[in-house]
Amino acid sequence: MLSRTADNLYWMGRYMERAETMARLLHVGARMNLIPDTVDGFRSEWVSILQASGTFAAFDKKYGEPVERNLVSHLFFDRDNPSSVAACIATARENARIVRTALSAPVWDALNEAYQELKELERTPRSEISITALTEWTARHHALASGALESTLLRNDGYDFVHLGFDLERADNTARFLDVKYYVLLPDAGFVGSGLDNVQWQTLLRGMQMHRAFHWAYGGEVTAAKIADLLILNPACPRSLLTAVEEAVKHLDRLAKSYGKSSPAQSAAQKLLNELSQTQLDDIFDEGLHDFLDRFKGNVAEIGTQVSETYLIGAAA
Repeated sequence: MLSRTADNLYWMGRYMERAETMARLLHVGARMNLIPDTVDGFRSEWVSILQASGTFAAFDKKYGEPVERNLVSHLFFDRDNPSSVAACIATARENARIVRTALSAPVWDALNEAYQELKELERTPRSEISITALTEWTARHHALASGALESTLLRNDGYDFVHLGFDLERADNTARFLDVKYYVLLPDAGFVGSGLDNVQWQTLLRGMQMHRAFHWAYGGEVTAAKIADLLILNPACPRSLLTAVEEAVKHLDRLAKSYGKSSPAQSAAQKLLNELSQTQLDDIFDEGLHDFLDRFKGNVAEIGTQVSETYLIGAAA
């Protein structure tokens, strides 16, 4: 496969996954913002969403005040923000258009339909669209495109590049979701373990649509430790860090077999998977959840760089 084709497929996968994550972050921020503050000194929940999404500086420069209407514009509609839902859908669709011959018709139709409906949404008065509706719309189109990929795409190297993009993006995004709690806690961590703390953890869980899976897997009281275990170390959870890295390793192994040689990305991903497989929850909290997540995001970014250098830059892969 030509490296430019692999590049388009890989980034199509990443931007599809990122679009859903941005919509879900927006939904989580809106739900957390409805929870009454009972302790002085908390940082704004909207600021926590911007910090976790990595777009705070760009938002602050363009919008200033972190209020809901500005967050909706920035995280959903603003094409100047490359991580907004609108920008991600447009970029995923453009990547798909360039490599339409490498995709099935249902995959293209799903992405193109999302893009055409997005243009209708952009013309709709913001007061007529709720954040919940925007989140559900994004999740529905993500599911349609993902389902089309799974049911109609050949299991070849193109399939592996799309899913490698999905997996690395999901690993990074789940870490960002968990990091929302770190930014909500600042600058006063005095309410850890309180009722408000537990409600915020449950809100995060619902924002990722993992609340039912949590109760199936753990039952009983919802605690920070159980949620962290679910979203970091549980191999049965489709959004956990462990599952995302495990899936990335699988697709990197398939690519290595297809092309007859291993890659630095494959070795780095396997090393990260080994580390996660041997990590205990106490190890994470001893290190500090934010520090652990920050280090993890750095590892994922490095794997992404190595994927790019190995497969996506230069001559034919």
